[in-house]
Amino acid sequence: MTDGPSRPQRGLARIKQLTIRLIYSRHAFWGLGVASFLESILIPIPLEALLIPLMQARRSQIFLLSTIALLGCLVGASVGYFVGYFVFDAIGQQLVEMVSTPEQFEQVRRRMEEDGFWFILSVGVIPVPFQIAMLAAGATSYSFFLFMLASALSRALRYYGLGLLVLITGNRAQAIFERHKVSAAIVITVVVLIIWGWSVLSG
Repeated sequence: MTDGPSRPQRGLARIKQLTIRLIYSRHAFWGLGVASFLESILIPIPLEALLIPLMQARRSQIFLLSTIALLGCLVGASVGYFVGYFVFDAIGQQLVEMVSTPEQFEQVRRRMEEDGFWFILSVGVIPVPFQIAMLAAGATSYSFFLFMLASALSRALRYYGLGLLVLITGNRAQAIFERHKVSAAIVITVVVLIIWGWSVLSG
């Protein structure tokens, strides 16, 4: 005898219902921006599960949808940075425990101090919570301009890449994304590391 659907299954079902309502809502753009903001600062929402169906239903507005998702993320990134910058000493431990572990945060902090820009640029496609990178950037007083630039580049690659995927593959985009997202993340990370290594050697 079972207790019904598991929690992850219920969560995915709610996201699917929300997506269907949002696609045909006049508040679709605002809803996407809020979802992107929440994903970047705290809530582990799989934004692709919302963004890809929206793009498929509104293909004439794919560029606009990618831009809204990017802006929502950047607003969230700036909030996370300033939380780390101004109040990390007071509540940082609690924040870290909400999204990661103290050990992982210390690893991220060291990476920020060693090669912050390239680490932030790659963090959008590697399995490290973006929230940790935001807090570490603020806590280490890393350049806000470089933090936002790297965040914009990495997330633009993510969102506009999804838009291109939908334009090319249409309704098969979701299945293709799920099948190849890990290998794509590895390839992009390798490319970032190659560019970083080249910049260090040429500098």
